[in-house]
This record gives sequence, structure tokens and C-alpha cells, in this order.
Amino acid sequence: MTEPILKINHLSKSFGNHEILRDIDFNVYKGDVTSIIGMSGSGKSTLLRCINLLETPTSGDIIFNGENITSGAMSPTTYRAKVGMVFQSFNLFANMTVLENCMAGQIKVLKKSKDEARACALHYLDQVGMAPYINAKPRQISGGQKQRVAIARALAMSPEVLLFDEPTSALDPEMVGEVLSVMKKLANDGMTMLVVTHEMAFAHDISSKVVFMNKGVICEEGSPYELFGNPKKQETKDFLARFIER
Repeated sequence: MTEPILKINHLSKSFGNHEILRDIDFNVYKGDVTSIIGMSGSGKSTLLRCINLLETPTSGDIIFNGENITSGAMSPTTYRAKVGMVFQSFNLFANMTVLENCMAGQIKVLKKSKDEARACALHYLDQVGMAPYINAKPRQISGGQKQRVAIARALAMSPEVLLFDEPTSALDPEMVGEVLSVMKKLANDGMTMLVVTHEMAFAHDISSKVVFMNKGVICEEGSPYELFGNPKKQETKDFLARFIER
């Protein structure tokens, strides 16, 4: 079998005496769409932040393409260009236009020329349907449009893996669909994605693997068919039953 692009080995994270993550183990293979589901407070977003090195794991290893990232084998900036992140709150630069937001990282981190960065940014903004808004500032566009710009900005860095931290939870309901449709297209195009989400239909229909977290541990994982169709653990059954009742 091919080697995983990303291996999470015995990852734990504590803040003081409060253990948020405990002994997390899973692999991500090229082209996988892995959805991480679970109750609020189960450690999902902290896990993603550890994988992106926005939080330093207390123990355990993150292996990216055979290199142990937690041992400092690669600078965090270089690593984050390869393992990009799309945030719940967009994190766009308010003083830059849509186009400038998508060019900045390419110029600063990838050392591209302005012309190269502009061409690449325009390509991905067009892909997410934001080409007409290149001169707008973030305050002039909707939440759904901001999130699509954030996705284009991440894609412009040519990442090998994209992490999504609840990318639709800050959006009005009518804007959720436009972001999910962009993510579905990325999945269909073969982008390797790790998605923390409350969108169960996305997790069910688009994922190649679903990970259910509960109280800081991976309680159960499997294909969408296995996890949604025949969950083994009572906690998983209870969580899914609560979702279905809504």
C-alpha cells in the first residue's frame, strides 16, 4: 500500500492540567477526504491546529511525506505552504483587496514574482467564482464570498493537503451551499482534504473516511457507509441519533 501523505502518531495536547487531545492516531492518504465530526468541545479544532502547528502538540508526532514535522525537520512556514488551512473566520487581510489577499503569501513565502502570483491568484479566484470581485476589500463582500476567497488563497500556495476548520459554521444558512459546492469540486478534483465539520450530509456524501471524536479521543473511524450505516460504539450512535432528530 502507498505511504500516507500525513501520519498522526500518538498525538496529545494539554493546556495546563486540562487534556484536550489524548493519543490520537490516524493516517491521511493522497486524495483522501477525511471528515472529523463530534460534539463541540471534543477537540476537533485543536487537532487541526496541532496538525497545522498553530498549536504545539504536548507529545506525539506529525509525519508529513516521511518527515517528522514536530522535530523541526521543516520550518512551520514552509510546512504550512504544503499543508494549508482554511479557517472558520476567513482570516483575510482587511486592508488588502481580494486579489492582493491571494497574492501575498505566494510572493512572501513562495518567492514568486508579482506577475506569477497575480496569474495564479486569478486562476484560483476564477475557479471559486470570485473573479468579478478581485478589487473588492473583504468588508465589501459576503461571508460566503470571503470563505471562497480564503479557499482560493490557500489553493494558490499549491498545497498538498488542505485543512478546513468548520468552514461553514460562521456563515448564514443561505451561504453554506456555495462554499460546500466549492469543496465538493475540490474533492472531485482529487484534493487531499481534512475537514472539521458539522455538515453531516457533506461528511456522508463526500468523505472517503469519517473520524468521530469524543472527549479528546478518536472514538470510531471508518468509511461513511460504515460509520453512518453501522456505527459500533454507543457514543457514535448517540451523536448521530441527535443529529438525525434535528
